[in-house]
Amino acid sequence: MSVLEKVRPVRTPAPEREPRVTDQHGRRIRAGELAWRYLLLLAVLALTVGPFLWQLATSLKSPTEDIYSSPPSFLPAHPTLHNYTRVAGTIPVWDYALNSLKVATANVATNCVGSALAGYALARLRFRGRRVTTLVFVLAMLVPVEGIVIAQFTTMRELGLNNTLVGVVLPGAVGAMNVLLMRNAFRNLPYEIEEAAYVDGANVWQRFLRVALPSVKGTVAVVAIFAFMGAWDDFLWPLIVLSDPSRFTLTIGLNYLHGTFANDERLVAAGTVIAVAPLIALFACLQRYFFRGVGEGAVKG
Repeated sequence: MSVLEKVRPVRTPAPEREPRVTDQHGRRIRAGELAWRYLLLLAVLALTVGPFLWQLATSLKSPTEDIYSSPPSFLPAHPTLHNYTRVAGTIPVWDYALNSLKVATANVATNCVGSALAGYALARLRFRGRRVTTLVFVLAMLVPVEGIVIAQFTTMRELGLNNTLVGVVLPGAVGAMNVLLMRNAFRNLPYEIEEAAYVDGANVWQRFLRVALPSVKGTVAVVAIFAFMGAWDDFLWPLIVLSDPSRFTLTIGLNYLHGTFANDERLVAAGTVIAVAPLIALFACLQRYFFRGVGEGAVKG
């Protein structure tokens, strides 16, 4: 053994530290607090997703299974799709779904285009009465739908749009909340980006279409989801303005299942799943843009 090896101290390996769970500020989360957080998340998950899973399981149960058994059986013993074919045989569910799809698609198009234009004007353009206009949109959110439904129905009747799908779409073509969402998204964009485009000779439309709008795709996705859900789930206004069964939307058509076949919960559950499935598909396609829209425009100029 050399002299250096005698003098050099023997290094002992450092003890391995247990992995720590920290929050967004780097502070350690205790095990008890972490357990309470997970329990709370599981409770919220059960309250939100549980009813839909119960409806899905009920729609897959055969007529011989007891859906009111004690203790309740969540999973169907003999899964079947017969209840869905019974829904299609009881009411023209696909025709109703097509009418709802037309209304929802038109609502998404009008809200995305109209809200983007109005939001950009309120956030970027300088004109007299801009603050008053913004206040009007804020006050429009405070007015309940029940308070203006008679005026809307009278307007549609005077325009000759009663009992038409256009009359269903028109009152919700541009939502006040969607306009304010787009305004906030455009307002939080750095002004330097548009100033550089202005120096390069871009006009207002070019700055809107090529600079501002591509930067707020997440908020546009949020507006699209809200507009689709609002039009797809709307029941009161289509019930008032429509009288021809061939133009009924899906929410009105499924009401016949609750009235005539109220005791057959399997049939009602199958109709509910048919109505909810497009919303889940839409959110699955736009979820990455949806969550990106939450933090969009965080960098201020």
